[in-house]
Amino acid sequence: MMASHSDTLVVFFGATAGANGGKLGSDEREIILLVWQIVDLHEKKVGKLQRRLVKPDSLELTDQSKEETGLSVEELYKAEPLDKVLQQFQQSVSAELKALGRSSYTLCVDGPLIIRQALHPEASKKNLVLPECFYSFVDVRKEFHKCCPNKFDPHCKLVFESLADHKFSCFEAVKYKLESGACSKTEPVDSETVIRARGLPWQSSDQDISRFFKGLNIAKGGVALCLNAQGRRNGEALVRFINQEHRDLALERHKHHMGSRYIEVYKATGEEFLKIAGGTSNEVAQFLSKENQVIIRMRGLPFTASPQDVLTFLGADSPVTDASDGLLFVKYPDGRPTGDAFVLFSCEEYALNALKKHKQILGKRYIELFRSTAAEVQQVLNRYMSTPLISTLPSSSMVPMPVLATPPYLATGSTRDCVRLRGLPYTAAIEDILEFMGEHTIDIKPHGVHMVLNQQGRPSGDAFIQMRSADRAFMVAQKCHKKMMKDRYVEVFQCSTEEMSFVLMGGTLNRSGLSPPPCKLPCLAPPAYAAFPSPAMLSEAALYQPPLLATPRTPQPPHSPHPTPTLAYYPPQHHPAQLYMNMNMNYTAYFASPPGSVALAAQQPHAQGHVASPMMPQHGALVRMQGLPYNAGVKDILSFFQGYQSPASGQLPAVDLQKKIS
Repeated sequence: MMASHSDTLVVFFGATAGANGGKLGSDEREIILLVWQIVDLHEKKVGKLQRRLVKPDSLELTDQSKEETGLSVEELYKAEPLDKVLQQFQQSVSAELKALGRSSYTLCVDGPLIIRQALHPEASKKNLVLPECFYSFVDVRKEFHKCCPNKFDPHCKLVFESLADHKFSCFEAVKYKLESGACSKTEPVDSETVIRARGLPWQSSDQDISRFFKGLNIAKGGVALCLNAQGRRNGEALVRFINQEHRDLALERHKHHMGSRYIEVYKATGEEFLKIAGGTSNEVAQFLSKENQVIIRMRGLPFTASPQDVLTFLGADSPVTDASDGLLFVKYPDGRPTGDAFVLFSCEEYALNALKKHKQILGKRYIELFRSTAAEVQQVLNRYMSTPLISTLPSSSMVPMPVLATPPYLATGSTRDCVRLRGLPYTAAIEDILEFMGEHTIDIKPHGVHMVLNQQGRPSGDAFIQMRSADRAFMVAQKCHKKMMKDRYVEVFQCSTEEMSFVLMGGTLNRSGLSPPPCKLPCLAPPAYAAFPSPAMLSEAALYQPPLLATPRTPQPPHSPHPTPTLAYYPPQHHPAQLYMNMNMNYTAYFASPPGSVALAAQQPHAQGHVASPMMPQHGALVRMQGLPYNAGVKDILSFFQGYQSPASGQLPAVDLQKKIS
């Protein structure tokens, strides 16, 4: 039992099988020795020194540990495991307190490392429940320097004399659990309190990250899971601690393990944290204002799903906090639903019942359910609310589309700084590829993972990865070639950016060499629909809007010192209604990184028979249509928009995007 001030102290000490002293716990080695002693400040007496050996799961000692503790593997083999020794600690302390006629004590340590960096992390990994006394303690060294600031290297007798009449003012606490909460974009965040954790398992939640940093106090709402361009977790998180001391201790856990994976821990900034976790929406702030709630994310909801549909789907065994007020539907800026929603539950039991409905059917769709965080709520809402609805196009209602030799963010070149993965399982996702790459993931260029799709838009089993240098690409090809992914081995070859670009644009690369992409043939519109104006050039912004380009660019003026890339297109030859479209961009780009980190392509060489012309910004709108029937043709699409075209301008005004094409 603990007290804010007590005449009885329990001085606690420990050692691990690895580094000790100032590096205690930094190498993730287990505790092998615990020592404690009761001190009666009132009588100025000390009790019997209690010393217990602890048997670790791994019976290996470093030379440093052997020298400092004087212990051997043979001695540890006969010792009790950690949970048994902790029981002995409780029994021993209780018996001595009873003999002294005391009912409370203060736990004291010489520095916080044994509690924060050794005992709590190890207990968390072994699923041990620690006694309450280990959640509140006094750092004797700090207290001594507070009351005797001019004295150094205190020894036991001097400490007792100094603290005999001293009232402890600074109890250190270890949080029992992670506190959820919202973060505003205007909230100041100290950069000396933030870290970036990398290499997290894809299914890890904020609670898993909290357990990884057990013993250190994370700020309220201080775990922000990062999402990739597809809105899925990318294996990184930003974590904010209560102060710099705890942040520095977190950095000591670099390459500690979460399950079988090691986690990299680096310094980050407050600005980075706010970009992920910060929000400004009043609706989100109100949703997250309910404290101590478990957040579940639902994905794949029918667009017509109502709050009552969701509540019925979740059922009576998983009641939502405040019924429909505990639901937050994610929408586009125009109010259209995205199919995502966040749900609040008042306890872990209700949340677990809800998670059991993962991939069950609502309407005609299966619904995915995941644990979520306040930061993920902010991040998803920020992303969807900032998505542009309509992109800019020229004033002409329909124009020839330029044929691109390469997407503007794939710089061509003969440097062999890429690798090709061949033989991927068709079910492989970006997460599988990054896990396959292992420690080499850090050398991937931003937006540098490209999965090749077949004619049906499905994965072809190939992928290209842009590395930071040719040496890195060579290293990956050497170490990962024929490494297993799921039940298949994957071939890894080094290649150039030029070879990669050919394949991504629809060409082939095999033992016979390179075959250019089949983008030389024009696609003709039916003569009956020749009412379109003559060809005009598209603005660069119109061609490369999200989601095609991960980082949108602002069109540069004609006299800019850095002119925009010149794009090749086909001039009209036979009929003004001919539409020249490149339909061979058969890939998807993943592994998004901070904006502005991608090197844009230099001017591309023009294909034979093409005319180069600069892009001129003009007015207009581009509407993207999704969910077209597979047999829909140009006539069906034009009939769909019949009646919406303005005779004066030739432009299409806003239309009901849920109108049906039969």
